[in-house]
Amino acid sequence: MYDDTSADLSVQEGDNATLSCKATGHPLPRITWKREDGEAILMRRGPRDFYKVDTYNGSNLNFWRLDRRQMGAFLCIASNDVPPAVSKRIILNVNCEYSICCLDTTAITFSSSHFVSNIIK
Repeated sequence: MYDDTSADLSVQEGDNATLSCKATGHPLPRITWKREDGEAILMRRGPRDFYKVDTYNGSNLNFWRLDRRQMGAFLCIASNDVPPAVSKRIILNVNCEYSICCLDTTAITFSSSHFVSNIIK
């Protein structure tokens, strides 16, 4: 894998992001993306419409208007039918306003006044 393959990335919810994977070899490797947890990759089709894919083929995995449900660890897999295939793990974090987002896609939302009063007690 080349150095211009994406490193772990943190992006604000609602922003766009691209995970990039570059590889070389003979024959030229195919690039496939998967989620490390085995779940489907959630892709946006429109402002409120999503669809799921098990794998995504191509060097660039583009996310438009990121949603917290899209965060996770992704595997970029380069293969050309000459073993072994090579992979790199890239973590996509989504920073959520007014929430603490966790990698397992759960979110804890809190009221700031309630949160502060509980700490002071």
